[in-house]
Amino acid sequence: MFRLVERLRCPDHRPGRTVPVDTEEESVNDIQVTADRLINAYATRVPIDPLTLTHPWMTLDDAYAVQLAQVEQWSRAGEAIKGHKVGLTSAAIQTQFGVDRPDYGHLTASMFHLDSTPIDVGRFLQPRIEPEIAFVLGKPLAGPGLTTADAVEAVDYLLPALEIIDSRIHGWKIKLADTVADNASSGGVVLGAQPVPLQAVDLRLAGCLLCRDGHVVQTGATGAVLGSPLNALTWLANTLGERGQRLEAGHVVLSGSITAAIPVQAGQIVTAEIAGLGSVSAVFAPDTATTKDPA
Repeated sequence: MFRLVERLRCPDHRPGRTVPVDTEEESVNDIQVTADRLINAYATRVPIDPLTLTHPWMTLDDAYAVQLAQVEQWSRAGEAIKGHKVGLTSAAIQTQFGVDRPDYGHLTASMFHLDSTPIDVGRFLQPRIEPEIAFVLGKPLAGPGLTTADAVEAVDYLLPALEIIDSRIHGWKIKLADTVADNASSGGVVLGAQPVPLQAVDLRLAGCLLCRDGHVVQTGATGAVLGSPLNALTWLANTLGERGQRLEAGHVVLSGSITAAIPVQAGQIVTAEIAGLGSVSAVFAPDTATTKDPA
């Protein structure tokens, strides 16, 4: 399975026997079939088994090919790409999900929600939320070979953000290839409403409080994100450049979680307060099935 893996099926050393290998056509079909399974999980709200269990030979390149197949299908359906996310950037998140390196995913227009405006939690399968710094780019950023100085030059302004992460993999039982194939476990984005200049914040040291229903549940500092969220932005631009892609002017880049992610439910309010950037809130609408007045 998959075009980037040389996989031999059950070696057979009998005279005149050959070992079959996957053809390019079979591999491309396998990638699309896997992408379709994830897209179906979105539609049915039924998660699937980990891909690394059903396809243990899947490589990281295979996983990104599966992700891109979904993005291309969304684009054909009219979805606009509005940016990217960097995931798995902090030790807390890597420990929480059992992975050892960053990844990236795509952000589409339908993923964005307004600050403090009710969000239907039913559109997600098993949502969690995490606080982040969002970069809004003023010019394109194309790697590889970029430095942090190049990233600084491309940033227009910052916003506090909450990312709603979600997994189409049952029980969040993910390895790196699982989350990469699943668009880096992307779900939704809430951006703050007050832009802040890059120069106004020390991105190595800014503190963060994550509150749920008025109670502090996580604390952290932006230095947890690869030493600085700017490092995450630079990593993303260089990694995309190696794959023939670039970051576009006006796009949003989520730089990675400052704290561990927390689960969310209908009726809850989650607020992130980041020093120097202000606050942003995700308001999850009450479950109408439990709040409806009896007849």
